[in-house]
Amino acid sequence: MTMKFLQINILRKLWLLVLAIPLVGCISSQPFPQGVVLTPPTPTPVMRAPKVGQEWVYQVRNIFNQEILDVVTEKVVSVGKEIRIARTGLKAGPLDDEIQSPWGHVIQDPHWKPTQKFEQAIPLWPEQLVPGWSGFYRTRYQVPGYPDSSYYWGLNIKAIEWERITVPAGSFAVLHYQSEAPYFESNDLFRLANYRLDDYWLSPEIGRWVIRRDYGRYITAGVYWSNAYWEDYLQWELISWK
Repeated sequence: MTMKFLQINILRKLWLLVLAIPLVGCISSQPFPQGVVLTPPTPTPVMRAPKVGQEWVYQVRNIFNQEILDVVTEKVVSVGKEIRIARTGLKAGPLDDEIQSPWGHVIQDPHWKPTQKFEQAIPLWPEQLVPGWSGFYRTRYQVPGYPDSSYYWGLNIKAIEWERITVPAGSFAVLHYQSEAPYFESNDLFRLANYRLDDYWLSPEIGRWVIRRDYGRYITAGVYWSNAYWEDYLQWELISWK
């Protein structure tokens, strides 16, 4: 088990080095969000508890050309053993639900395609909203509708810093953190290696992120990381909430 972990860690470092090559040559036209760095608040803010009717509306941009691809509404529709967040796109129509259990731990994540249903819930945000905190989580996931197969999932979460950032919905004190999946199995067996990185600007005041910026890369047989395929390169910005 120790040797396998070391091999994964080495692969992760190699992938990150190679991934940096195409990203330098493909500078996005959507600037990386820049907030004003804040002193970590004392006491540490507590995430707003979920309640039926809470809602967040995001505009989703293609980072390469700033095109608004859709406007997605996420709304809490049930709270209990599971917290269910229904999602609808202005263009895409009904989308898969997000399911948390308990609050802050996701068991069904629909933000990437296909939707992932985890065997054990994993954190959506840092367990401690403190810069420098980090955690690593391992589980397996299934694709809804295909219960006979499961795939390895590993996730690093790292809290970076508190910032004040402005989006169309207003100005918020947020914790900037990253979720990184440097080594995971895809349900697409033709994908030999996969990588995803999500940057979040999380607002305890609203119980959700005000910006989410993510990309994924993967390779197939005969393809090197310098020519890796893109899954997505998107930015979600909050335009309203309640």
